[in-house]
Amino acid sequence: MPLVPESTYRTPLFFRSAHMQTIYPTLFRKVDIITQRRERIETDDKDFLDLDWFDCAKSGKLLILLHGLEGSAKKTYMQGMARVFAAAGWNVLSANFRGCSGEQNRQIRTYHSGATEELARILDHVFKNYHFNSITLGGFSLGGNLLLKYLGDCAGNLNTKIQAAFAISVPCDLASSSIKLEEFKNQVYMERFLRTLRQKIRRKMELFPGQLEDHGLDKMKTFREFDGAYTAPIHGYKDAEDYWTQCSSKPVLPNIRIPTLLINAANDPFLPKECYPIRQAQRNEHFFLEIPFHGGHGGFVTFGQKGIYWSEKRALEFAENQFDALV
Repeated sequence: MPLVPESTYRTPLFFRSAHMQTIYPTLFRKVDIITQRRERIETDDKDFLDLDWFDCAKSGKLLILLHGLEGSAKKTYMQGMARVFAAAGWNVLSANFRGCSGEQNRQIRTYHSGATEELARILDHVFKNYHFNSITLGGFSLGGNLLLKYLGDCAGNLNTKIQAAFAISVPCDLASSSIKLEEFKNQVYMERFLRTLRQKIRRKMELFPGQLEDHGLDKMKTFREFDGAYTAPIHGYKDAEDYWTQCSSKPVLPNIRIPTLLINAANDPFLPKECYPIRQAQRNEHFFLEIPFHGGHGGFVTFGQKGIYWSEKRALEFAENQFDALV
């Protein structure tokens, strides 16, 4: 029964608010960037992916991290997790999705919640060019959904070096989460996402004249509008609903066959009840679901622990437990 019965997260005083937990780390948390070595890999469609590395020469363990919507390898939550694993002797690869590394990607396509082929490209590059004994995969929000979908879709063909995974604050049911973000109380998050997404589409219009139309871009207020007009057609889906259905990780969670931890706070403002896959955890011995009462979206704020947040300590603990079980 991998449904974790009681989370160990204890919320600091005055941090029970979901919005406080969600906003505070973005505005006030500072973490040094430790993944300093950048490596560019070329894709078979003449595009590129930028990978940021922390190298630990003495270690055969690697953590690969995937960021959330409109994030990057340098985001605080990515570097916070990287720092904790690096201090424990792990190598870390903090990946940037297309168009997220600070440089515009070359193709009209960018990234999306179900682009598991991008993770496959990264893993193929790692297997061909590096020699790690143990790999753990980690993902946040959109990157967490992509990771879980990859693990479910590729369960029968997963490289044996991939020994564990964790995902944090994951909208594993994309349709219901997109609708949840339309609520009035979530408008500040929706507008923040759409602001940078609009900028990227305008840049694509300049680079690919005649291939993208302005479907009222400035007036769009929901993911249903944006995904229907841009994300879905650019990446080969019929409409927003088709994209959400095909790219949600929830339907493939029963297929997962390596130890995998999903942490979704009960008060995450982005997640409706459909994004807490309790039944799937109860029926899959490999899939662990932990639901802290508080934590917001990607928060889990912790004080007095040398700057380490609870989710980072929990992910490291989970990954090392799986590694120790194999040696």
